[in-house]
Amino acid sequence: QVQVVESGGGAVQAGGSLRLSCVASGRTLNGYAMGWFRQAPGKEREFVAAISPSGGRTYYGDVVKGRFTISKGNLKNTVVLQMNSLNPEDTAVYYCAADLVGGVNHGDYDYWGQGTQVTVNS
Repeated sequence: QVQVVESGGGAVQAGGSLRLSCVASGRTLNGYAMGWFRQAPGKEREFVAAISPSGGRTYYGDVVKGRFTISKGNLKNTVVLQMNSLNPEDTAVYYCAADLVGGVNHGDYDYWGQGTQVTVNS
């Protein structure tokens, strides 16, 4: 069973930054593709960013391009989401997901974390 655990959420003022981390357990030969999605109250789950197992390819949702950066952590199967220039529209529960292949759709991922709340105050 693969476990995915996020950390680093919290509250911040508009224009500020937050850093989310995620680790996926389990043994894989080449590591996991990992992605971040978010869901605000009353809205559908939205793609934020994803990274390939090697870390060589990254993908971003249009609303976060230029502000968020996804990267592999120092340990295998860890990922970091650096979020800058946050605005109140970024307020949501952020979910980390892992998969052997991954993608930009939430259906592309088999393993999910419980989510971490990010609140951006105006």
